[in-house]
Amino acid sequence: MRRPFPLNTPKPVMRVLLCIACSLPLVSLAGDEERRGLREQIESGKLLPLTQIIETLRRDYRGEVLEVELEDEDSVRLYEIELLGPDGQIVEFVLDAATGEIIGMEGSKIDQMRRDP
Repeated sequence: MRRPFPLNTPKPVMRVLLCIACSLPLVSLAGDEERRGLREQIESGKLLPLTQIIETLRRDYRGEVLEVELEDEDSVRLYEIELLGPDGQIVEFVLDAATGEIIGMEGSKIDQMRRDP
C-alpha cells in the first residue's frame, strides 16, 4: 500500500498540511453562509435578483454579458456588469443592487449600445 506522504516527512510540514486540510471545510461553510445571506436579502426584497437586473440592462442596452460581480462599497451593494457591445467594445455598468438604478458606466461607444426608446 502506497502512503500519500512518506513516513519520513518532517513534522512541521505535516502540521502545516493538517492545518490546511482542517481549514478547507470552514472556507466552504463561509461561502454557504454568504450565499444564504444573499438569498435571504433577495427574498426579503432588500436586493433585486440578478436576472431582473440583467433584463433591465438588456432592455436599454445591446450587448452580451461578460462578467458580473456583486460588490460592497460604503455599505451599499452594487452589481458591476460588463457587456460586450456590438462593435467589440467592453462597457462596465454599475447598478445599485437594491433599486436597479444605473449609477455609473465606463467604456467606449456607450451611445452605440443604447436601444431606441
